[in-house]
Amino acid sequence: FLIIFVETGLVIMPFLPGDSLLFATGALIASTGTLNIYIVIPLLILAAISGDNSNYFIGRYIGERVLKIKWISKIVKPEYLVRTEQYFEKYGSRTVVIARFIPIVRTVTPFVAGVGEMKYFVFLSYSIIGACLWISGLTLLGYFFGNLEIIKNNFEIVVLVIIGISILPMIYQLVKSKVVKRG
Repeated sequence: FLIIFVETGLVIMPFLPGDSLLFATGALIASTGTLNIYIVIPLLILAAISGDNSNYFIGRYIGERVLKIKWISKIVKPEYLVRTEQYFEKYGSRTVVIARFIPIVRTVTPFVAGVGEMKYFVFLSYSIIGACLWISGLTLLGYFFGNLEIIKNNFEIVVLVIIGISILPMIYQLVKSKVVKRG
């Protein structure tokens, strides 16, 4: 709960492993049966929505001042903000849902929505949709596939693959920006 809240709720924590953690949580529930998936998923959705709201209001009321703090600007690089703003320009409010599935952008999006003074209820609506899709999707993926023998025997590799897939869009954008600069 806390990791999901902090990853989505504090603009200074874009590096937490949300995707792999959700998959691992689902796999753990399936293999041990110690937790109830019908309780865990709503709690994690609540954590994600709460984190988004926290980050939105930090952006809305403190905004750019936060980014002028030296140690924060080293973690939340200007290019993260630019990339997130580009998503907003291209996809509008849907960015709040799309960003859930893109590491780093997922953390910066609520902050940028707050700084940009996106209407709160529009933000909240998209945040709820995104949180439900992200949390349910990855947790259930872990729940249904995490108990397979091949996954159990290669769990570390599976988690690394999930992390790799999660950062592919970021790598693509990085390569694309380098090519454009050279081109």
